[in-house]
Amino acid sequence: MADNRDEKSGVSGSPNNKSSMYNRSITLTSSEFAKRSYLYNSSLSPLERSGSIKKLYNSSISSFVSAVSSGNSIKGKVKQLCSVFESSKKKPPLAEPPPPQSQLPSLKPAKSLGCSDSKVSSCCENSGIRLQGTEDRVVVYFTSLRGIRRTFEDCCAVRMIIRGFRVIVDERDISMDSAYRKELQGVLVEKNVNLPQVFIRGKYIGGADVIKQLHEVGELAKMLKGLPVRAPGYVCEGCGDVRFIPCSECSGSRKIYDEDEDQLKRCLECNENGLIRCPACCS
Repeated sequence: MADNRDEKSGVSGSPNNKSSMYNRSITLTSSEFAKRSYLYNSSLSPLERSGSIKKLYNSSISSFVSAVSSGNSIKGKVKQLCSVFESSKKKPPLAEPPPPQSQLPSLKPAKSLGCSDSKVSSCCENSGIRLQGTEDRVVVYFTSLRGIRRTFEDCCAVRMIIRGFRVIVDERDISMDSAYRKELQGVLVEKNVNLPQVFIRGKYIGGADVIKQLHEVGELAKMLKGLPVRAPGYVCEGCGDVRFIPCSECSGSRKIYDEDEDQLKRCLECNENGLIRCPACCS
């Protein structure tokens, strides 16, 4: 019975076959192998099978080489096209020689931004506007408010230029006292006045642009020569160079008590801000 089971299963009953079973190897019978003839083609010899593998390998190699060669050929064609386009670019035309100087149009000299010394001095001397009572000083009308940036910067620039000569300057801030504005409008006979405005020895000089030009050409130093000079680093102890102090009559309140009438009255000694001119530096 055992032999029959072995025959049906297609496995021999020898001891060697038992070891092969343990090794999970199975021996097929010729009948079963014949049924599976599609796994084996007896018409091909071992040499022919190996030759077919070599043919497959050689065909793959040849296709790879052809692909590489075709890529190289494409690159070569691209390079040729690039060289053709580069050669077809037109060369830049040569610059024409300049015409002779005799054919060039005559150029007029440009106007200088500054003004000449003679022109500046003549303008200042011919100015008929004068500020009475200031023949021995420099008077500068300016504003300390920063409402208009350009005006504030011009006022600071003019004050710094004149202070650089260390002369005593009568600075009149129209933002601290409206009487200065009315005074300047009456002297210049203009309602709208630009700031700053400078008077030297009672003569009207001009605004920021004129002072800067005079300083650049050296005329400003000549105008300020002979004026009183202040000590270097001097600062007024009364006002700190602000030129104003609180009113001593009303303490800046602008009101005083009248005992006769038993009521408050407007102080007549100070301005609209309750300030008076510093007696130490503005006398």
